[in-house]
Amino acid sequence: MPPFNPTLLDLQTKKMSNKNQIATQEKINTIEKHLASDMFHQKLAQALPQHLTPQRFANVALTQIRTNPALAKCDDRSLFNCLLQLGQIGLEADGRRAHLVPYGTECTLLIDYKGLVELALRNGDVARIHADVVYELEIENGDFIYDRGKVEKHHKSLLPNRGMVVAAYAEVEFKNGTVKAEIMTREEIETIRNQSKAGKNGPWVHHWNEMAKKTVFRRLSKWLPLSPEIREHMEKDDESQFSNMKRVQPATPLFAQIDSTKQAQEIIEKIAKKPEAEEAQDDNA
Repeated sequence: MPPFNPTLLDLQTKKMSNKNQIATQEKINTIEKHLASDMFHQKLAQALPQHLTPQRFANVALTQIRTNPALAKCDDRSLFNCLLQLGQIGLEADGRRAHLVPYGTECTLLIDYKGLVELALRNGDVARIHADVVYELEIENGDFIYDRGKVEKHHKSLLPNRGMVVAAYAEVEFKNGTVKAEIMTREEIETIRNQSKAGKNGPWVHHWNEMAKKTVFRRLSKWLPLSPEIREHMEKDDESQFSNMKRVQPATPLFAQIDSTKQAQEIIEKIAKKPEAEEAQDDNA
């Protein structure tokens, strides 16, 4: 057996890395050609709203793919399906309002809070939407008051030592003057995060505050007059984020079904004898 040669190992590692980089760049070039193709532009043109052009949409998407090369390793079908879904609802994959998140070879679309707000504001009944996080210092100083479904007060602290985020809220004001708000504690938000398959990477890691706002806004969204198409997409977004959520088995009935008077009498007698049995166990102990 030849002696171990660390220099040779380094050369092999670098050679493998270069091959991976070349393969990734070739895949990005292939995606770029597809994004620039007339066929893809025609599909986009059928779905995009007037304020978005296929060329701009494709350029924004390509920027995200170049920024995150892991997307180039995704299955082409899943990647372009996500892009077409974005085109249908009129959002760009800009990494601000919408995120393309790779899970192995599967590309998943995540609509950010700001994207959801933009979709909601397209409805003529909504006048204002606001969401924010609440810090420990703001609670201690009485700068945040939430009462009866409304944020009565929130003076946002600009100090660097505000403590940790303890809650997030979202508030919507309709043009008729009606105001509705929802608030969630950090523990509630973390529960949602732990159920999400994106909870340990992507926006949840790098933009926790924004994902917290999005989470509470999703709870508020049931009060918003959204179109059926947008609600359908929000449901798909939930499915993509929580597809690994454990299903809870139905609880065992507390009482068995009683089919006869005799059976009812037997159950009553059994319950009556149970305390006596427990007392006997206590005495023996």
